Amino acid sequence: MSTSNGFRPTLLTIIKSVFSFIHLRPTDLTRTRSISENHSSSSTPLNETNNPIKLDDDIQIEHERKIQMIMDMLHKEGEEDAVKGLAMIDAIQRLGIEYRFQDEIHAILLRHYTTPTNHDQNNLHEVALRFRLLRQEGYFVPTGVFDKFQEEGKFKEKLSCDIKGLMGLYEASQLSREDEYLLDEAGEYSYGLLNSLMVTNNLDRNQAKAVENLLKDPYYKSLPNFMAKSSLISYFKLQEGNQWINDLQEVADFEFQIVQLQHQEEKAQVSEWWKDVGLSKELKFARDQPLKWFMWSITALTDPSLSRQRVELIKPISLVYILDDIFDVRGTLQDLTFFTSVIDRWDIASIEQLPDYMRICFQALDKITNEVSNMVYEQIGWNPTKYLSMQWGSLCHAFLVEARWFSTSNLPRAEEYLENGIVSTGVHVVLVHLFFLVGEGINKENVELIEGNPGIMRSTSKILRLWDDFGSAKDENQEGNDGSYVEYYMKEHQESSRENATKHVLQMISDTWKQLNHDCLFHNPFSPTLTKACLNVARMVPSMYSYDENCSLPLLEEVMNSFVH
Repeated sequence: MSTSNGFRPTLLTIIKSVFSFIHLRPTDLTRTRSISENHSSSSTPLNETNNPIKLDDDIQIEHERKIQMIMDMLHKEGEEDAVKGLAMIDAIQRLGIEYRFQDEIHAILLRHYTTPTNHDQNNLHEVALRFRLLRQEGYFVPTGVFDKFQEEGKFKEKLSCDIKGLMGLYEASQLSREDEYLLDEAGEYSYGLLNSLMVTNNLDRNQAKAVENLLKDPYYKSLPNFMAKSSLISYFKLQEGNQWINDLQEVADFEFQIVQLQHQEEKAQVSEWWKDVGLSKELKFARDQPLKWFMWSITALTDPSLSRQRVELIKPISLVYILDDIFDVRGTLQDLTFFTSVIDRWDIASIEQLPDYMRICFQALDKITNEVSNMVYEQIGWNPTKYLSMQWGSLCHAFLVEARWFSTSNLPRAEEYLENGIVSTGVHVVLVHLFFLVGEGINKENVELIEGNPGIMRSTSKILRLWDDFGSAKDENQEGNDGSYVEYYMKEHQESSRENATKHVLQMISDTWKQLNHDCLFHNPFSPTLTKACLNVARMVPSMYSYDENCSLPLLEEVMNSFVH
């Protein structure tokens, strides 16, 4: 895994981390050094876990042989056949095993970005694939590469028969930024034609399935592990004739089994921690869903080498939900005001004046903050205690604002509610913890940026808030006060129907994705791991909040079962 300080595990290390759950220990991190809080200029990932799971040596050796063969093929094709190299990268990423080939992928895409390549600039599929892969990697490619496919400002009529080209164009349009009207048109144009081909049955079975899956779940805004297996099968059937597809699928199948074992071990650690912390026993009114919450960790941090971070991240995630229930379900306004002041000051001496359930929550919060801070300090010499505690204070202030609104008839305007709601999602709190736990790019400048809820985090929070407020988020066993942007918008725009209000919010989500794309592409000082985590949280949101008529989450439950059972 490439990191901001140039650290990359050796092949032996990867074998240990992926196959045996023996991650890098402090003594392996040759660049670790003790430095003061205000003078840390680089950092090292915190990769360490216990309870090794052994696999047969012959199986490991054969698996590594296949991976090395693919690495060699990537290197060869990356130099000799630009398009095939890109096609291989696309397949690797769709299979969710890019962590195995990061250096090779980076080298190929850097070559495409810095030097002319031999791809056919008149082939829409090839141009769109190159555009998307480079932008996904953080390289800016102008929309002008699509100009030659237009006449008089509109896409050429002859493209309507180019199925792969239209699919690639629609995928590319998902990476648009604000005011990139050509990509907006590309998305509408390709969607319209592909949908029309579906309706008129002008596609063969494989094409129809691939197009159906694409229009429902475009790759960039989806999570590979959440995509139905049929989606991948239909995609790969369009690539038939490439032997490397079969090799990649074999590697991916085995990697998935290893990751599944790893997540089962992590689940056991999470369950043990949740039982030990005792919040479900002491706070009967609060939600008790640690496995569901753990899916946020699995989604945000996909690299197998980040096992310890995934387990630690569930702790602040859980406390966000617990605090939300305290403010929404149980606390009186007077108690909530005092509780917020205690957390804001981090006033241990005052906790005896709190109601028992608030005191128990604050003690858990204090313990988690200290544990995370000590772990980070021991590994990279930076103490994040004050930054973490400040985030909890900000979150509780946002919760308190909502509690005051709901205790009176003085409800907020839609935009006022949304601004506060971006904070009350808890996304910023969790991503700040993730930033320190991952340990990449920690320096004074980045810490100051993180404090201010930078665009990459704010956009992610906004996407979650808008999805959550659709009215379909009927969280299990949750009662109490809750606001909704849709409801406040309709009160301000009484001429608007719910259907129009819903369209308005969907457009807001689309626009926020454009801002998130911009934040990832330009002046992004954060590590690839944090950037990907922000994107993955945004991608996860629809699955976490799209309830069916039975108030359940079928897709999420299916993925949970496949990962941790």
